[in-house]
Amino acid sequence: MNSSRLMKLLGLIAGVAVLDIVILSPGLAGVEIGGESALETASGVTLLVISLLVLLYGSYALLFKPPVLTPVKNMKTHEDYITALNHYRNANVLKKDISLSLDQLDRLEKKKTTLLDVLSQRFDPAELSYKKFHSVIDEVGQLFYLNIKGILNKLSVFDASELSAFTSEQKLAQFSNKLVQEKTALHNEYLTSVAGYLGANEEILLKLDKLLLEISQLDSMDYQNIEDMPCMQEMDALIKQTKFYKQ
Repeated sequence: MNSSRLMKLLGLIAGVAVLDIVILSPGLAGVEIGGESALETASGVTLLVISLLVLLYGSYALLFKPPVLTPVKNMKTHEDYITALNHYRNANVLKKDISLSLDQLDRLEKKKTTLLDVLSQRFDPAELSYKKFHSVIDEVGQLFYLNIKGILNKLSVFDASELSAFTSEQKLAQFSNKLVQEKTALHNEYLTSVAGYLGANEEILLKLDKLLLEISQLDSMDYQNIEDMPCMQEMDALIKQTKFYKQ
């Protein structure tokens, strides 16, 4: 269970507990189990039963019920991508790839936070230099998430269990070698495509590390323009190249 669900569960438990205490405390709401009024007792027991049902359903929904996945094209937040990847993390063939994707998402957030913190120390947010750096970091981050979307699109159509069943000894005898080879090649193409997206994102993370190093060396390096910085040029080329392919 992720931290968001844990916090929601703890909040639910605390909310129900506080409600029960307030209503059942003598002198507050006037409801008392075992009091003089049968109506009060019935109300108190009903409240406890309802509270139990709410806790049971809430616990089931938060602990066991699969989250509703946001369509890939509508994903906007960092959490959307994490939730979507976690949905596929038990896929045996791609388990390592999905784990790496989640690790890359975590590293991206940490690097962006560090970069923006360093930038705010060296430049005023109103300065043009700050805005140029921030713009490039933001655009490269968008490319990163675009690659994650590519991985999720592949995961939505890739069925590793189907390949395992298809290539079992009993099934192999039913089909020609050519058909088996073509189907296996198609699945391998999916795997290669996912690996390509992961490699592209690892390259983006490396460029962010280089950018952080170059920013930290600004005092000792002589650049007339920020655009002259090697890593800024690399990132700008990556952004332009991606825009070219999207046209």
